[in-house]
Amino acid sequence: MTKLTEDQKEELVEKLEKRFRENEKRHPKLIWHDVLIRLESADDAALYALYAMEDSQGEPDVIGTDADTGKLIFCDFAPESPTGRRSLCYDQEALDSRKQNKPVDSAVEVARSMGIELLDEEAYKRLQEVGKFDTKTSSWLRTPAEFRKLGGALFGDYRFGRVFIYHNGAESYYSARGFRGFIHI
Repeated sequence: MTKLTEDQKEELVEKLEKRFRENEKRHPKLIWHDVLIRLESADDAALYALYAMEDSQGEPDVIGTDADTGKLIFCDFAPESPTGRRSLCYDQEALDSRKQNKPVDSAVEVARSMGIELLDEEAYKRLQEVGKFDTKTSSWLRTPAEFRKLGGALFGDYRFGRVFIYHNGAESYYSARGFRGFIHI
């Protein structure tokens, strides 16, 4: 499904507005009216991506504006890695390499099917500047190709008052590790 019904759109916009207004410190230079205009002009794929973020318990909200394009950046703000996106290895290559005890999918493929991208290390650190996320879980991060070629992938979490970025085998998966995504609209 890539096209939402009118009821689904209305419900999504209501949730996004409520979250936006309850968390204004995340986006102090933005006003809801401008966000609403952007949502009303968004294509079906972008609205579906936001809906999928919400449906998988990512709690999307605006984190800022892309300096180059002026588009709004919606990001997952769930306190812990979204429960609807956990127990995944990193990517399809990692999934294919597992011979036993395969997870159901990979973070990169699930994100692609949702129409979003994984946060990278920089975006993850920026997210942590507006709150403390992944204090009990961890999230896969978009991994640079040179690391991935060596078999690893990055993930992050927040422990002991700071953000940690780690590496793990890309084929690994844990019930407390998911991923966070974003989309430009």
